[in-house]
Amino acid sequence: MPIKENLNHIQSSIPKHVTLVAVSKTKPITDIMEAYHAGQRIFGENKIQEMVEKHEAMPKDIEWHMIGHVQKNKVKHMASFVSLIHGVDHFKLLKEINKQAKKQERTIDCLLQIKIANEASKFGMTKIDALEIIQSEAFSKLENLRVTGLMGMATFTDNEQQIEQEFRYLKNTFNELESFKTLNFNPKIISMGMSGDYPLAIDCGSTMIRVGSSIFGERHYSE
Repeated sequence: MPIKENLNHIQSSIPKHVTLVAVSKTKPITDIMEAYHAGQRIFGENKIQEMVEKHEAMPKDIEWHMIGHVQKNKVKHMASFVSLIHGVDHFKLLKEINKQAKKQERTIDCLLQIKIANEASKFGMTKIDALEIIQSEAFSKLENLRVTGLMGMATFTDNEQQIEQEFRYLKNTFNELESFKTLNFNPKIISMGMSGDYPLAIDCGSTMIRVGSSIFGERHYSE
């Protein structure tokens, strides 16, 4: 199916309170513009340099989400325009995001990445780590960022029961942390679910899904 039809199919099948992030990593601008003309305005990239290049070339009403692992020394390249950084997995990264946001005289929204998968390759902090951060005095001094929720990536497996357990763990973690609201911690977003599992993620409480191949088709990383 063409990109527009894929988008319309997904949008019509998800609840109104769920935000769709179209994962455009590795995809050419022509494909992304096809999605844009179909009404999509939120796109996710996992490499900062690629996102910067696309931001410069494309309409400025697009919300760019950084969904991949973030290196501290590259935050400055996206600080002027990024709308949401999904994968914040340690406090030093929060400090750097705040520093670069301050230079740009803006506030950057972030999600804390909680490790819910069994795979060693997946990044993320524990629930205890997250709680310690949001309750710390050092975090309260970060005035140019807002933590607006949590993100998690399930194990890459065909075991649906395991994936469901991991999604429910993230939702339960969100529920526990929600009561610790502060000026810069205002949790509203649970970012979980991708092309293969987003219906299950929504059933488990996701409010934001990251969908790529179901919109744009399979990726060819050799291109």
